Amino acid sequence: MLSFQRRGSCTLPPLRWLLLLAAWEAGSGQLHYSIPEEAKHGTFVGRIAQDLGLELTELVPRLFRVASKDRGDLLEVNLQNGILFVNSRIDREELCGRSAECSIHLEVIVDRPLQVFHVEVEVRDINDNPPVFPLREQRLLISESKQPDSRFPLEGASDADIGENAVLVYRLSQNEYFSLEPPINSKQTKRPSLILKKVLDREKTPELNLLLTATDGGKPELTGTVQLWVRVLDVNDNDPVFDHLEYKVRIMENAAKETLVITLNATDLDEGANGQLVYSLMSIKPTGRHLFTLDEKNGELRVNGTLDYEENKLYEIEVLATDKGTPPMVGHCVVLVEILDTNDNSPEVTLTSLSLPVREDAQPNTVIALISVSDLDSGINGQVTCSLTPNVPFKIVSTFKNYYSLVLDSSLDRERVSTYDLVVIARDGGSPSLSATVSVSVEVADVNDNAPVFAQPEYTVFVKENNPPGAHIFTVSAMDADAQENALVSYSLVERRVGERLLSSYVSVHAESGKVFALQPLDHEELELLQFQVSARDAGVPALGSNVTLQVFVLDENDNAPTLLPHGAVGAGGAVSELVSRSVGSGHVVTKVRAVDADSGYNAWLSYEVQLGTGGVRSPFRVGLYTGEISTTRALDEVDSPRQTLLVLVKDHGEPALTATATVLVSLVESGQAPKSFSQASGRASAPEASLVDVNVYLIIAICAVSSLLVLTLLLYTALRCSALPMVNEATGGPGKPMLVCSSEVGSWSYSQQRRQRVCSGEVLPKTDLMAFSPSLPPNLGRDERERQESESSHPGQPRQPNPDWRYSASLRAGMHSSVHLEEAGILRAGPGGPDQQWPTVSSATPGKESESRCSSGNLSNELFFLRAEMLMAPFWVFLFFHKTRPLDIHDCFHFMLRVLQELKVDN
Repeated sequence: MLSFQRRGSCTLPPLRWLLLLAAWEAGSGQLHYSIPEEAKHGTFVGRIAQDLGLELTELVPRLFRVASKDRGDLLEVNLQNGILFVNSRIDREELCGRSAECSIHLEVIVDRPLQVFHVEVEVRDINDNPPVFPLREQRLLISESKQPDSRFPLEGASDADIGENAVLVYRLSQNEYFSLEPPINSKQTKRPSLILKKVLDREKTPELNLLLTATDGGKPELTGTVQLWVRVLDVNDNDPVFDHLEYKVRIMENAAKETLVITLNATDLDEGANGQLVYSLMSIKPTGRHLFTLDEKNGELRVNGTLDYEENKLYEIEVLATDKGTPPMVGHCVVLVEILDTNDNSPEVTLTSLSLPVREDAQPNTVIALISVSDLDSGINGQVTCSLTPNVPFKIVSTFKNYYSLVLDSSLDRERVSTYDLVVIARDGGSPSLSATVSVSVEVADVNDNAPVFAQPEYTVFVKENNPPGAHIFTVSAMDADAQENALVSYSLVERRVGERLLSSYVSVHAESGKVFALQPLDHEELELLQFQVSARDAGVPALGSNVTLQVFVLDENDNAPTLLPHGAVGAGGAVSELVSRSVGSGHVVTKVRAVDADSGYNAWLSYEVQLGTGGVRSPFRVGLYTGEISTTRALDEVDSPRQTLLVLVKDHGEPALTATATVLVSLVESGQAPKSFSQASGRASAPEASLVDVNVYLIIAICAVSSLLVLTLLLYTALRCSALPMVNEATGGPGKPMLVCSSEVGSWSYSQQRRQRVCSGEVLPKTDLMAFSPSLPPNLGRDERERQESESSHPGQPRQPNPDWRYSASLRAGMHSSVHLEEAGILRAGPGGPDQQWPTVSSATPGKESESRCSSGNLSNELFFLRAEMLMAPFWVFLFFHKTRPLDIHDCFHFMLRVLQELKVDN
């Protein structure tokens, strides 16, 4: 009877059930097919999917596969149409030998859920093997004294086929002396014999050549032939005769060497030498001549090797008894030796379709593996039973003869036991019983209930700028408490935009190692802080993950040389030309070299020194170490060369230091000639009168400009007072947050538009580019702060070191240009005795004690007040201009005022 198990929601219509039952009727739970041997590749065997009740669409999803223990490549299933077809040549004789039954056992396995079907494919014999004689030529020695009707057995042919295809019919070529007698003994020894029809006459016919043909019963018929050479002998006319033409003997397969099988006895009616017999082995089928020996004198047949029931169950031995007559006569007999089985083979256990590891939430009766057992012995020696290690939550369930399933018997708990070492024991029914074991380690898989965890939620990384592309800057690592795939962590970037570019264009993270690489050289001047997140996700289903924040600070390197700012009258070759009256005294400021550095900190801290100059043994000019002001060191006299060339070297404090060179051409003129020379150099006039008119024009323009700026400042101050609160809220991005307005130790501030946009966008921390230019101190500084300033100013020879965090931004260079003009005008100088180093200071974005005392939203009014005060001092600057004879500085002052207003407009 067929047994079916309903799985899922798949049901079969009644008609299909009847067809399936009819197909499986003779299989006792198997699906049975029949095909002829030697079928071509692709030969149809059966619609196996339809016969098993499986839908074609579920063959691939359910991992439909066919396995065969014998020959797995002979048959194959087309997963598109569910047809079982011949995959390679099937030779029945090679597969089963001369066995009457020959079939291929297929094991059909489908998953989700796991089902196992057993299919038997019978291989039918076809007539593909012709009869074959053991020898191409058989020689017969027949005495002329033989009487008619004498029988002469011949060596028959063999056919590898079975059944009707192996039934042989013999034919003898036409002759007058012999006829062919068909076989008369058992099926194992179908041997033809020659019958003498009339007395031989050696003198008339000494030899006969006959052709014996064997034809099998197949369709079409196949034949085999052998030449019979018959020699007619004289005198010895009696053949040896055995007691039986056929002997049957049984012997155990474990029989020892020299074990006696049988003692043969033959008799000869002749006397003397013609009656003395010698025994010999003519042939052993199947080939096994080395397994037996025959004593030629007494006819004892003994075991000479190791017999194996599993290799051959029956041996056909042909024995000859030859007398010593002249010519000798021969008698024939056949000994059939049947090998009896002993329990000499242990069972074999095979585990297939292992479903490991087993999830700890797996349900009972879940199939873990398929077990197949086999034993080469027969009978009770080949009957195998299986058992399992006790006290484990698993059991073995029999599914078919010698086929079992290892299934889950109870629930699992990975936290209690993570691995089970199971031992499957297979034992046969022989005596003594033999057994075999196979071990399998069943690991309990964990469910994904733990997300990867980083050691800390945020990492701070410092990377120098100008790193090589692909440089490793950091390694993130997360731990997952789960096991196997659930603990396999992979890393990825949390993509976002950094300015106009994607984060992935800056950095990448290796998915397995967690190494973070910089894809391109980082530029401190472009990007000071790169803040991003790295995600760690495990490989569980569903995957769990967590993020960690990386703050990558780009450290500045000295990769920008100082840049000179244009100033004054530029002559040939880019040199700056200045006119100096010979009447000036010591400490007179001639001009100022202006330079900026795009780096920050000490890399942007510039120093100036005179590299080369002319004008005698001792040059009358010097340059301020940190201000760049070129001033006289002594009073000029007549011996000084009228043209002085100064080569000023501008150097930053980086490692290594980068430099720039400025050439200053100083022309010494007499006191009354200075305006004329100046006018000639500038090209505005050629006479003292034209110079005086030009100065008056400058004075009128200065007064008008200062008055206009005063009115604009008052209007701007009124507007800011009315809209101060909304502007603060808008700039800070939230209500109630004051706008950060910072003043330095040396005066008012300037804020670049580019930096303000970057701070508000939140991409990076605000860069500290607030610069102070005015020497006046805010009145709201504390007493301690003013005392500190006074203390510093009391030591003019010691320059105040800059905060390492300050830098020059591109947007402030114009403002710095203007501030330098103020210094030239004397605003930032301590006095004629020497320049007092005024360092640009910064209010950092990080709150601190110093920044709190100087930065607040209320300082806006104070800063505007100081700015208005500086504007009101413009007439004083004009007065200084006439005393110093420096008309170009008035233009610089106006330019600075317009720049301050522009910065105020941008920031507000």
